[in-house]
Amino acid sequence: MSPDTPHTVSLFSALAVKKALDDVLLAAFTEQTRIAVEGVYDPTNVLLRRVGAGARPDVMVGVSGSFPALVESGVIDGSSLRHVARSGIGLAMPPGAEPPAIDTVDALVTALRSARSVAYSRTGASGVYFAGLLERLGIAEEVNARATVVEKGFTALAVVDGRADLAVQQLSELLFVPEAEVVGPLPEGAQHITEFSVALGTVGAGRSWARELHTFLTGEEARDAYRQAGLDVPPLD
Repeated sequence: MSPDTPHTVSLFSALAVKKALDDVLLAAFTEQTRIAVEGVYDPTNVLLRRVGAGARPDVMVGVSGSFPALVESGVIDGSSLRHVARSGIGLAMPPGAEPPAIDTVDALVTALRSARSVAYSRTGASGVYFAGLLERLGIAEEVNARATVVEKGFTALAVVDGRADLAVQQLSELLFVPEAEVVGPLPEGAQHITEFSVALGTVGAGRSWARELHTFLTGEEARDAYRQAGLDVPPLD
């Protein structure tokens, strides 16, 4: 650790906000405070597995619905919980491809059935939802027979390297792979909005440097970065 950064904050973060953190926020935070951030980026479900195995982050950003159980178990300081962003699910395609129509549920079904392969994540919130959506649409067996299902990570990489024709993920996560082209959001009737929150771990709650990161990630500079990364930002209380 550099003598200019006397403290290090451990951060667990969902992939949906990784672009905002990597492109803007963590470097700005360290420059302003001289506090280093040690980040772990994974789908929220994978972060929960890490917590279950004993990991204790100072600060965590994840799907809002995951926090009540963490508060109940004493891992997260419930009084620090703040909603910071939300994201819908979208589709990406290879660069230069002809975008399919996805403006209605019927059009989406046609696009998914016509694709050589559809990529989605096995553990991410968007992938878990999408797997259920395929069941509800009655096309799960057909689409999954040739799907590119990844354990975790950015699914749009699969349309760039040729493994799939379409990739499904949070819109902000699709934007993390600039070579891919975003077709657009899922249509009404198929869309699902995921909300993300930030909170202090109970260990970090007693550390001023962890509280500084928590405050920074809920401030106006962070809100602007979330917007630039393709996330929707709730109005200030």
